[in-house]
Amino acid sequence: MISRTLALKPILYLVFLFGLSSIQGSQFPNIIIIFADDLGYGDLSCFGSETIQTPNLDSLAKEGQKWTQFYSASPICSPSRAALMTGLYPFRTGTDSQVFYEWSAGGLIPESHTIAELLKDYNYRTACIGKWHLGHTEEYLPEKHGFDYFYGIPYSNDMRVDPKMKVSDSINFRKGMNLEKMRSKGNKIKNWVPLMESDLIIEYPCDQETLTKRYTEKSIQFIQSNQRKPFFLYLSHTMPHIPLMASEKFKGISQHGPYGDAIEEIDHSVGLIIKTLKSLNIEKNTLIIFTSDNGPDLTYNRNPGSTGNLQGSKFYPSEGGQRVPAIFWWPETIEPAVINQLGSTLDIYSTIKNLLPKSNNVETPCDSYDLSKVLLQNELSKRDHFFYLSTGIPPRAQVYAIRKGNWKAHFYKSNPPFYDPNKIIKLDPVKLYNLHSDPTESNDLAQQHPEIINELLGLKSLFDETAKPAFDQSIPKLEDQIRPSWAQ
Repeated sequence: MISRTLALKPILYLVFLFGLSSIQGSQFPNIIIIFADDLGYGDLSCFGSETIQTPNLDSLAKEGQKWTQFYSASPICSPSRAALMTGLYPFRTGTDSQVFYEWSAGGLIPESHTIAELLKDYNYRTACIGKWHLGHTEEYLPEKHGFDYFYGIPYSNDMRVDPKMKVSDSINFRKGMNLEKMRSKGNKIKNWVPLMESDLIIEYPCDQETLTKRYTEKSIQFIQSNQRKPFFLYLSHTMPHIPLMASEKFKGISQHGPYGDAIEEIDHSVGLIIKTLKSLNIEKNTLIIFTSDNGPDLTYNRNPGSTGNLQGSKFYPSEGGQRVPAIFWWPETIEPAVINQLGSTLDIYSTIKNLLPKSNNVETPCDSYDLSKVLLQNELSKRDHFFYLSTGIPPRAQVYAIRKGNWKAHFYKSNPPFYDPNKIIKLDPVKLYNLHSDPTESNDLAQQHPEIINELLGLKSLFDETAKPAFDQSIPKLEDQIRPSWAQ
């Protein structure tokens, strides 16, 4: 049960926040999004894990809002990140064609309007620290999408270096590498990714064992440097994507092996960030959102995470692939609660937009719902449905399933391997599940509720009629690109 009591102090603060168009910069909330990579629904102790200890995230969930029905817009990396940044389903921004590789020619198109660009309109300082994975060539990097600063890796940590990338004069070459070897041999070595600052490689191959530690240190430096002005920090962790890495202090500490080590170091990172905010006395003016880009990798990861018994996993439009843990924390503004209503990473854009004075310059993304009144006033979520869409396989925006309220209808099913279009099966008849009483989707209720099937088919038809890109797509689709010989 969600409490309806709201303290007087937050009410006065909100009146002040929403009521004054001439609000001073120091009154804008700082915003930190912490995005894990391939973290499963059941991988935090506050979401049921018995083998992975996450005391700092548990505290955030207890002090803030823990969302139990929260969805990533895609079950794979690049599309899910594009959706977070823009509030649009990935097919609308041309980012639904699998993931961007080290040889990919494209990225998140410049016409897209990101959260960072939204906040730059309010004079926020913005930083992307961690994994980007929305295009690694110069025109697609974070600093072309509203971020003042980028430090991290350009794509997933199991990829390779693009030999054409720009290199810093002070680059740190490791493991016997030099510029000539990187240009001629580096693109043949998987899991050797570059570490970048701005648009330059500063370390190759990147020391992945220290990535979480260094991301945290850079994040703390950014917070300290901008404590007197509004800031947006997008801390996008590389872990627990494979290959799994943790710094020396965290190796072997988890009962869940290297996977748990990586997550427990992320939890420690969260604790250090909270400690920094409190030491600067700015925690009460800071919103933290913690979630994951998609569910756990049960295909390639030999020591995988947990979906919490949900069906499916990363790569598949499914509960296990797209329902993710989510925590919202803002001391004395968000009232603690467990939220069992629908929400999505798509909604973060509009939620942030509605925490700011009204602006007529930016349209609200059509797929994004404002959750601010759930966070601040305990009202019901405006999102009552969610579409599970195809990824990487034509036709674009194929609706695999729809959830509305507690009901979920399945129209298609994908069998392994996920990349084979011949493994997509159209279901006839459609299957129907009640996710409230049957979260593991074991009991098909389609025959008992034809009226609900018809309602969801109508919703699907309406979506199919209106599903179109938000922009003219000028970037080549991955399936239309010619891989260089070294990427075969």
